[in-house]
Amino acid sequence: MGFTYEQVAMFAQQSVTIYFFVLFLAILAYALWPKNKEPFDHAAQIPLEED
Repeated sequence: MGFTYEQVAMFAQQSVTIYFFVLFLAILAYALWPKNKEPFDHAAQIPLEED
């Protein structure tokens, strides 16, 4: 049983879409996790610090 190009292309598109959506949710959760607030707040102030 073989697969057509269209079937493989559709599977690849759906798989990559799901993969990047899950990756986006993981990054969003990491960025919004309360434990990470202090390092992100410090990083946000770095451009405003004087040498």
